[in-house]
Amino acid sequence: MSKVLISNLSNFEGKEVEVSGWVANFRSSGKIAFWQLRDGSGFVQAILLARRSLGGGGDAIELSDEKWQESKKVTLETSVKLLGVVAKHPKKEEFELQVKDFSFIQIAEEYPIGKKDHGPDFLLDNRHLWLRSSRQWAIQRIRNTLILATYEFFNKNNFIKIDSPILTPSACEGTTELFEIDYFGEQKAYLSQSGQLYLEAAIFAHGRVFDFGPVFRAEKSKTRRHLTEFWMMDAEMAFINLEDNLEIQENLIRQMVKSVLEKNKLELIMLERDVKPLENITKPFYKIMHKEAVKKLKELGSDIKEGDDMGADDETILTKQYDNPIFITHYPKEVKAFYMKRDPLDDSRVLCADLLAPEGYGEIIGGSQREDNYEELLKRIKENNLPQSAFEWYLDLRKYGSVPHGGFGFGLERITAWVCGIQHIRETIPFPRTINRLNP
Repeated sequence: MSKVLISNLSNFEGKEVEVSGWVANFRSSGKIAFWQLRDGSGFVQAILLARRSLGGGGDAIELSDEKWQESKKVTLETSVKLLGVVAKHPKKEEFELQVKDFSFIQIAEEYPIGKKDHGPDFLLDNRHLWLRSSRQWAIQRIRNTLILATYEFFNKNNFIKIDSPILTPSACEGTTELFEIDYFGEQKAYLSQSGQLYLEAAIFAHGRVFDFGPVFRAEKSKTRRHLTEFWMMDAEMAFINLEDNLEIQENLIRQMVKSVLEKNKLELIMLERDVKPLENITKPFYKIMHKEAVKKLKELGSDIKEGDDMGADDETILTKQYDNPIFITHYPKEVKAFYMKRDPLDDSRVLCADLLAPEGYGEIIGGSQREDNYEELLKRIKENNLPQSAFEWYLDLRKYGSVPHGGFGFGLERITAWVCGIQHIRETIPFPRTINRLNP
């Protein structure tokens, strides 16, 4: 007899198999019971029949009286091993399990997360259990697909993974929103908010590189788009310009979304996600210069000014006007980081772009052409009152074979929220860390 994962049951139609998992839901009526079983790979309905009166049930698989009575002990999240025959559902394109025998591994205590509505604080306090729900299961499976698609894309496009440090002596954009650490009592260190600067060093050895890992920001924000700890992918590339950079970003996002549409159909159905906006990903992304975006936002009622950065509300307003992601390019230099290269045609602007997801989700990627000239970069460091000593190594990169280069970074949780169609980013990471939450 085969031990089978639920996701593989379609390969065993008509055969007897062994499946182990947890009872995610159950109901019974008379002499029939239905258990929804979860084993991690998927969900299946298990059908249990009591022994009938004289004459039996024909070809139906029936449990002994003793087993039928035992089945009534089942509770939510009870762990169980089932023996049964795989059968095609009579009306749906799915399979079910006709149970011949079962044994409880552990009969669970009364499960605290029931069918009734629970508030977000209760669910987050019980996040270790909430992860088992079908909705949370679906979100994490989609997140996993997005991660794998990222690695697949970079591997296919000649990038290698470089692991940048989490502990750093300085910040990419100042230290006001970083977690400071006493580094053995001798100096200050900070939890990294980006691996970008270190990746720039690696392009001179490998040409195209990326990293993917946790980063930390001590920003005291409580919006639905912010986390204190989140997962970020940074990529850097030698010998490219801004247009090359945007093309790579577009192709990456297209592959990520396409992978979810192909591999996570069940999960998208469970989330009741309208996939039409995701299917639009095959169309070219929009490109709008910042000053054009400001003009459009003013027409839509925003009070944004010409030199302002875009806030979350502005991004929401703008992205609801388009059916596909939007690149906003050429931001004012005052609202962007010191390492971004100035536009040679307009020194008040930088060669950068933020990619905004449609449907009101806003920024998912930030990227730019990096300043490759030593003197210009040194000037920017001084203009931003950054300690030159902390960036001497970074300046060195412009002294020994400097080349045009650029890069970008995405926040995994923001992309996951958009693809899943969920409103709050805290559901996209297994154990969210926010300004008010450090447990469980």
